[in-house]
Amino acid sequence: MSWSRSTALTVKPAASRASPTRSTPSKRPRPPWPANVPAPPSSATAASKPCATCGWPAAAPVDQRADTQRQIKALIVTAPDQLRAQLRGLAVKQLIATCASLQLDPADAAAPATAATIALRSLARRHQQLSAEITELDELLEPLVAAINPGLLAAHGVGPDVAGQLLVTAGENHDRLTSEAGFAMLCGVAPIPASSGRTNRHRLNRGGDRQANAALYRVVLVRLRWDPRTRAYAEQRIKEGLSKKEIIRCLKRYVARELYQLITSKDLELAA
Repeated sequence: MSWSRSTALTVKPAASRASPTRSTPSKRPRPPWPANVPAPPSSATAASKPCATCGWPAAAPVDQRADTQRQIKALIVTAPDQLRAQLRGLAVKQLIATCASLQLDPADAAAPATAATIALRSLARRHQQLSAEITELDELLEPLVAAINPGLLAAHGVGPDVAGQLLVTAGENHDRLTSEAGFAMLCGVAPIPASSGRTNRHRLNRGGDRQANAALYRVVLVRLRWDPRTRAYAEQRIKEGLSKKEIIRCLKRYVARELYQLITSKDLELAA
């Protein structure tokens, strides 16, 4: 059989190659809400918008202040001996105040000690400006959170920033909060099995909303320092052989369960 140009293979279009018995799955439409059933309250979604608006600007100065503080400490390590001896061992608050009030001679700016003094004073004053900005934003955020959910703000270890972040996380995913387990998975504190052989353990969850996870982490740190029940629980789990990371993971899960009840209590009152 001889091959000719007329018998060359041709590629069929995609429409003709598709199998007639195979269809592309389509998304099932959501059924309409029954007329005799009241619609679920959307207060969390609407109420969390002011918190998101005020909470986002507050996060940037906090990160910048932490970076500034790290730069100050790194600069002290490489500063001249006389300046390093003056600032070494000071607490953070006293260190910032001391660096911000350092005196220098602008005519001697080329000297290493004077250059380090200029940099430290500039960073310290930047740290003070960021602290004032954070305080101002916290004062604006606290009444908003208190108006939305005062019970959440009254919980032990929960401040305006933590409460605002959790309300934003819950408000943006309001239809997903069907249970406290779902809220824990949303915040990335649900336990992930990591057992092997005779070892039965769980590991940290790397998913979820990391900002909400960080908020729960701060609550746990405060309670480990000041809450007698949390301290007793930590001591008991240490005796059982758990590490500090595993104890914090367990505590974040318990805190998520407690705060979920406070977050959804407002919706239950509106639904009633």
